[in-house]
Amino acid sequence: MQDLLTRGVANIIPNREILEKKLNSGEKLNIYLGIDPTATNIHLGHAVLLRKLQKFAQLGHNVTFLVGDFTARIGDTSDKESERPQLTNTQIQENLKTYREQASKIIDFEKITIKFNSEWLSKLSFEDVIKLVGKFSLNDFISRELIKKRLTDGKSVGLLETIYPIMQGYDSYTLDTDLQIGGTDQTFNMQAGRSLLKDKKESFIITMEFLSGTDGRKMSKTWGNAIWLTDTASDMFGKLMSITDDVIIQYFTLATDISTEEIKSYESELQASPMELKKKLAYTIVSELYDERAAKEAHEHFEKTVQNKEIPENIERIETQSGISILDFLIRNNLTESKSEGKRLIEQGGVTFNDDKAELSTNISRNGILKIGKRNYREVIIK
Repeated sequence: MQDLLTRGVANIIPNREILEKKLNSGEKLNIYLGIDPTATNIHLGHAVLLRKLQKFAQLGHNVTFLVGDFTARIGDTSDKESERPQLTNTQIQENLKTYREQASKIIDFEKITIKFNSEWLSKLSFEDVIKLVGKFSLNDFISRELIKKRLTDGKSVGLLETIYPIMQGYDSYTLDTDLQIGGTDQTFNMQAGRSLLKDKKESFIITMEFLSGTDGRKMSKTWGNAIWLTDTASDMFGKLMSITDDVIIQYFTLATDISTEEIKSYESELQASPMELKKKLAYTIVSELYDERAAKEAHEHFEKTVQNKEIPENIERIETQSGISILDFLIRNNLTESKSEGKRLIEQGGVTFNDDKAELSTNISRNGILKIGKRNYREVIIK
């Protein structure tokens, strides 16, 4: 119970003591975590929440993994300084294709139910919506810090954005929720669920700490600092080796199943040899998400290609037309997540061709070895 209610936990609403007493009573609680399919992949930051959800499922509670396929059409601006673009149904369905497969690396769907909030939100009549929004105040919404800042700066705040927390609250009401799990940025939205349930029952919220991305900021697809569950074992290992030393213990705590007692013993090891401890971290995460063999191979690949600067054997060979720009080559061969990410990578000196740093004006006109980042190689062959 101590580990369940403290590890990675930022806050418990209304308080930990009441929730702990309820959990110790033996009552099976209705617990859910909601994730909006705003990207095709799930990253390690999302996995922090999934791990906590799995712990409650292992204790036998009624646990739901809720996919916000309906709410994704509006866009949640809880921690955003601008409106989030609304997704089309086609984009949502595309993003959802491998969500279950990815989440299965962390959670057991034999113990956890997957649901989609379009099941109930799409059936609400306009009269239902009017009654629902009548339970909330606009003052509550515009008092949120980021919304207040956007209004002060004269930026747009769409009325549609005020609907998002209400819909999330309705999710909680429909699922007869006892406990919601989410990031600290979701506190306002989850409180909406508590408001709708207050006349029926006392419900609880657990907010989880954020996992830092590879640049030290909160892990986010927007900032290009994410480690994805779909990354290859080698790419995942390499990205983990790029995190700063000061977040190694945080990663052990939030992104692994290593016991809290063992993690405490790593603090002295961090001072003595952070590089070796970081390798242990990367090995642990890759072995948990893949297997021991994949972790071992990724470890060897990292030491050869990054530490010893060797070009790996049997690298993928790609044929292309002469004269193609480096940026177009990266995009056409899915070597970058987006055009903007590719431009940023090139401008920061993260792409080389035959050991020469590439520029946005660089064109490929001969055979050679393309290196993307510190560990990603391709052999380029001109047709």
